[in-house]
Amino acid sequence: MVSRSVSGKLVGTKTLKSLVHIEKTRLERAFLVGVEIKSNGRSGVKDSLAELAELAQTAGAEVVAEGIQKMDSFNAATFIGPGKAGEFSRFCKDQDVDTVIFDDELSPAQSRNLEKIFNCKVLDRTALILDIFAQRARTREGKLQIELAQLQHLLPRLTRFWGHLSRQSGGIGMRGGEGESQLEADRRKVSERIDRIQRDLDMVRRQRQTQRAGRQRSQWPLASIVGYTNAGKSTLLNQLTGADVLAEDQLFATLDPTTRRLRLPTNQNVLLTDTVGFIKKLPHGLVEAFKATLEEVVQADLLLHVVDTSHPQAEEQIMAVNSVLAEMGAVSKPTLMVLNKVDQPVEAAALQRIRDLHPGAVSISAKTGEGIPSLLAELGTQLRPVRDLVDLKIPHESAAVIARLHAVGQVLEQKYAAKHGRFKARIPPNFQAEFAPFLVPAK
Repeated sequence: MVSRSVSGKLVGTKTLKSLVHIEKTRLERAFLVGVEIKSNGRSGVKDSLAELAELAQTAGAEVVAEGIQKMDSFNAATFIGPGKAGEFSRFCKDQDVDTVIFDDELSPAQSRNLEKIFNCKVLDRTALILDIFAQRARTREGKLQIELAQLQHLLPRLTRFWGHLSRQSGGIGMRGGEGESQLEADRRKVSERIDRIQRDLDMVRRQRQTQRAGRQRSQWPLASIVGYTNAGKSTLLNQLTGADVLAEDQLFATLDPTTRRLRLPTNQNVLLTDTVGFIKKLPHGLVEAFKATLEEVVQADLLLHVVDTSHPQAEEQIMAVNSVLAEMGAVSKPTLMVLNKVDQPVEAAALQRIRDLHPGAVSISAKTGEGIPSLLAELGTQLRPVRDLVDLKIPHESAAVIARLHAVGQVLEQKYAAKHGRFKARIPPNFQAEFAPFLVPAK
């Protein structure tokens, strides 16, 4: 017995059975929906939908098309007008669309109504971002934070999952009563899980406080890298510290924070932390869930705000990051603007506007290393701790003390005589006792 292959050749059935047939999974087809409110302007909606398309592709979807409706205000029942929703629904049916994604957050009632109209899965921007975060989280802490945000987003929307179920009958100890609905049971389970996760994250927060106390004892300053997603934060951390953090040209490539030691040209140790990228319309619940991680930003001595200067909406991205920092209570932190990706084509006028607004900014390419020496010098200036100027006289046989001085202090002058070396150096106050035996009394 034989079968005919696609190419028309005859192939034995037994041979076919021995082959592993791999069928390519079809990408989820997505239709994007945005609303243009008169006060916003079309360009803003188009830019936001372009970013939403990137998010959808990052999540693993194929964007089929997008639709925009001009409105005076959002519709309370269906977000967009019911007529336009019907029009988009017919288009989605013709194009075999699996998922409709709205560029703004939908209320639970709007989600239910829209799913009835479109007869397919309906997501909002928040749910899409949460899905991407769930894919990218690697550590237990990151997974807990994402699960918390997802459950908090899901809780008020459970009705649409269980609306078809009738109430359960009462069991032992509940005879004669109507019992509780599946919806009520699941709400209780979700609420209990949220409570457990919050307790676990409180423990993480206490552990971070202990780690932070240890860093403060060493008197090493903390600098946190912040910025819009895909601005090059992880690439910069790798460039400065030799870390091996995943750095890819995609949104939210890394979620879990990474801290590495950086030794500056001033012989000073700095702890450098890479944080999760920000984005426009970042869900408030996500900021709340990531507080344990983002506390590194609030506690930092200096923020390195990395900007993708090659992006056409670089100025809008700066404002979006500042908005999230304000929500976290960190907008007033000392901040060094780092203008990244200068190795790529950059609009000169836009770059100059950013430089005029941030005159102390440093231009770099985290990828090629261009401008990194200037960045290190600026970090050394802004993170310079209170150090005492000392005059030391150290015998040559105390070579370990001389090596220690070079390791922890900034040596400004050194002269060697027959039996000793004379050093002028700046050392942190906590090392005063260690070098006290070699201090030269002031005249």
